[in-house]
Amino acid sequence: MTDIAVLKQVLDAGLVAHVAVHDDDGQPYVIPVAYARRGDHVLFHGSSGSRLFRTLADGQPTCLTVTLLDGMVLARSAFESSMNYRCAMVLGVATRLSGDDELDALRIITEHLLPGRWEEARQPTPKERAATITLSLDLAECSLKIGEGLPEDDPADLVDPVYSKIWAGTVPIRESFGEPITDHHTPAGVPVPHYIANWTRP
Repeated sequence: MTDIAVLKQVLDAGLVAHVAVHDDDGQPYVIPVAYARRGDHVLFHGSSGSRLFRTLADGQPTCLTVTLLDGMVLARSAFESSMNYRCAMVLGVATRLSGDDELDALRIITEHLLPGRWEEARQPTPKERAATITLSLDLAECSLKIGEGLPEDDPADLVDPVYSKIWAGTVPIRESFGEPITDHHTPAGVPVPHYIANWTRP
């Protein structure tokens, strides 16, 4: 499997991306965003009232990352301890979407977060569309970083009479979803949709 294929797997498995941007004074910010992948592009959106999002829409170069934390790696020393993870990074200038292309992007983002929700939920109104900036970032410049495996201890620690007796290994981290909580506006007897009750992630 190529790096780009693995990178796309990481993007498809995540729920939140972080996007870098700086203001007119050079102050950097990192913004968490909902996102989705459409082919060779990452889609994300934010408020049209956000000065930072307008800056991205105007063509400021950016960096978008998605990180999946797979486990803690516990070595016999603090220095050699680390994490197992997969991180996708995308660099470039985002393109603002409009019209049917933007509506399709909003559908894809919604379906990425919760497959099946778009068809049941009310569609965005013109006012809501006007309040939203939807951007597309090409995967042409991207990188993938992966940390995996067991601890790599200092050889001296493995034969040390004290440190060699310390437990070392990995502790997997898995994402799980809790029991759905119905809000007080939902009429009694309305069931939790099957696509929520059976919700799983890649």
